[in-house]
Amino acid sequence: MTSTAVIDERQPLRQTHAHDAIAVAATHAEGQQHPIKLYLVVWGWLFVLSTGSYLVDYFGLHGYLRWSLILLFMVLKAGLIVAVFMHMAWERLALAYAILLPPVAVLVFVAIMVFESEYTHLVRVLFFGSPT
Repeated sequence: MTSTAVIDERQPLRQTHAHDAIAVAATHAEGQQHPIKLYLVVWGWLFVLSTGSYLVDYFGLHGYLRWSLILLFMVLKAGLIVAVFMHMAWERLALAYAILLPPVAVLVFVAIMVFESEYTHLVRVLFFGSPT
């Protein structure tokens, strides 16, 4: 008798999940619509970030500050474009990792190579003497 009661209690839950699955399938069949406000806000942020990157040149910043700001603005703009306009913010986490982790790994390896090159240069200068 208890097993029948358990099955009867779970029946509405199963119907709820089935109804939700049908609603989600219908939404994806029609195409997911996002509010226009979201796109306008992202467009505004892209405008602000682009203005910031142009102001770096306008004010004549030099050195590491200049390149750090330019790269920061570039990464932020690319992140907004990928997240909203390419719909990555609504994708499954596995797909996001599959797309985002390889560039991060490449950047880590580039950083390792930069440190290795600085070390190699230092050892050569110390061993062979300072270049004249």
